[in-house]
Parts: sequence; structure tokens; C-alpha cells
Amino acid sequence: MPTPRHRNLKPHQRRAIVLLAGCGAEGCTEAVMLVHGFTTDQLAGLVRTGLVAKTTERVVSSGQTSEVKRFRLTEAGQQALGDH
Repeated sequence: MPTPRHRNLKPHQRRAIVLLAGCGAEGCTEAVMLVHGFTTDQLAGLVRTGLVAKTTERVVSSGQTSEVKRFRLTEAGQQALGDH
């Protein structure tokens, strides 16, 4: 996995990791990230750089199963917050 360049964070990367830091250990769902203006490409880029980890959870509601993507800061993402 590539090592993130902490000092060269793009504005959307910085905004995302600050938002995720405020979400705590649970992280934020993809829906929350999208509402905050992030694109799916930006989220994928955060995962590729190692700043953020993505998990997919299955949720059952009213007898329907759906998948929820959740994003959490990685250790590298936490370190990037400390670099600024």
C-alpha cells in the first residue's frame, strides 16, 4: 500500500480526515461523506492512499438487506492530522 504524503494533502483529503476524526471509532457512512460533498472517486482515493479504510456492512431493515459502506481513519490518517 502506498505511503501517504502527509505534508501534501489536498484540501478535500484534509477535510475528509478531519470529518472522519470527528466521527470517532465508528467512522462515517458513505452517505454521510457524500452529503458533505465528497465524490466516490475522492473516497476511493483516500482508501488507495491508506489514509482511510472502508468496510461494507450488511444491514437488514423491514426485511430488506442492504449494504452500507463505512469509512474510518487509519493510523496513517491519524498521523496526517497530527502533521498539520
